[in-house]
Amino acid sequence: MQVLEIGAGIGTMVERLVEWGLLQQATYTAIDADHEAIAEHRRRLPTWMAAHGFNVQEDSLTQQRFWRSGYEIVVETEAIDLQRFVGRIQGGRAWDLLIAHAVLDLLDIPTTLPSLLALLRPGGLLYCSMVFDGATILQPEIDPELDVQIEALYHQTMDQRRIAGHLSGDSCSGRHVFAHLRALGAEILGAGSSDWIIFAGLRGYPADEAYFLHFIIHSIGTALRGHPQLDPGRLTQWVAQRQAQIETGSLVYIAHQLDVLGRVPSQSAR
Repeated sequence: MQVLEIGAGIGTMVERLVEWGLLQQATYTAIDADHEAIAEHRRRLPTWMAAHGFNVQEDSLTQQRFWRSGYEIVVETEAIDLQRFVGRIQGGRAWDLLIAHAVLDLLDIPTTLPSLLALLRPGGLLYCSMVFDGATILQPEIDPELDVQIEALYHQTMDQRRIAGHLSGDSCSGRHVFAHLRALGAEILGAGSSDWIIFAGLRGYPADEAYFLHFIIHSIGTALRGHPQLDPGRLTQWVAQRQAQIETGSLVYIAHQLDVLGRVPSQSAR
């Protein structure tokens, strides 16, 4: 099986797929524009695979081979911008499965999706997971009116975001994926909610969730700093109050996201 993951980060998705037994005989191509993330991907994956009973072989600086009884997985990694990667392929190699995990809402879907589908063989699958879909919920409320305003303006920054001069995603990307896929003739095989719901238990937030929440609040504050519709002092105070809620374990964070699985038409259907 030929698998391509865009925005692969440090390699957690390939680890999940191996744990779930979904990769047995496969070549897994992982790309990301972040050179440091790809470097970490190459560093950590051999250790993780060895801990799960795999033999490890470094074929080259960009290719690693892992095998054990019934399994042989080749992982190819590259730090490259998606558009450069697509332009280099130009209808050559075709993948069975393309994974876009927590990345599709950062892309301009109408212009990017056709090129992603073109990377797949006839009948190939596109799995888009954790696509943000228009809800950032923070509880308890601080100031209901201010909370609603901050959420709306934060989502507006997603709608207006540009990367390298190009539009980059929108705040309701999840629900828009359906129409975009259908317009391109793709079949939607499945969809479901993949919300983030983060709250503290008796022992506080598990793992690194407190760090993650601090990052989310910092991101909202940074995105809205200097916004003409917000009083700077009120925003600063709001951020400080949310950070304090994290420290006391009282903040609940919910982000609405969707997973969508699509299939490109088979050759006979084209």
